[in-house]
Amino acid sequence: MTGHDDTVPVRLEPHPADERLAVLRVDRPPVNAFDQRMWDRLQRAFHALATAPQITIAAVSGYALGGGCELALAADFRFAGRSAVFGLPEVTLGIMPGSGGTQRLPRLVGPGRAKELILSGRMVTADEALAIGLVDRVVEDAGVLDAAVTAALGYARGPLALRHAKRAVDAALDLPVEAGLALEADLITRCFASEDGQRGLRSFVDDGPRKAAFLGR
Repeated sequence: MTGHDDTVPVRLEPHPADERLAVLRVDRPPVNAFDQRMWDRLQRAFHALATAPQITIAAVSGYALGGGCELALAADFRFAGRSAVFGLPEVTLGIMPGSGGTQRLPRLVGPGRAKELILSGRMVTADEALAIGLVDRVVEDAGVLDAAVTAALGYARGPLALRHAKRAVDAALDLPVEAGLALEADLITRCFASEDGQRGLRSFVDDGPRKAAFLGR
């Protein structure tokens, strides 16, 4: 997703106005004539974001409809400005969500509410999105990016354990409980063996909680 590939219609590019931002660019064929191969590539791009080991936060202001909403769904967290509006209105155009919306929205809000939103094409405000679990935090419009960046920096400075914990939680949605517990046991063993794990435990004993400086390894 991060590199340029002429065979892939989706790529990330630096935002010219703010180095903290990136633009997800979709090179659409004429008159939006997506074929199966194009949809497969678009889904893979969004899936790459959803399965990235890093903690990802979508900062949303204004309208996030259709593909914009589906992109936000692929992030770990969604921060919304108060004026943000979310929706998957594709059915009103005679089509349906095709970039993960039918799969990720039910995991966040439940299948019944996801069907209501998708089958009606109804849009929801930031406050309603927060109430139903579609977004994680609502802030003033002018502060949504700063709030997301601040949170992201906190995760970026965290231990390697964050990546392992994210992997275990994501797997819980798909694996049987027994397999999920086996994965959890494997990952916590790796945490204890990591440099971050040793630093964190020593720091807790010597200096008390939340004093450790982690290295991400």
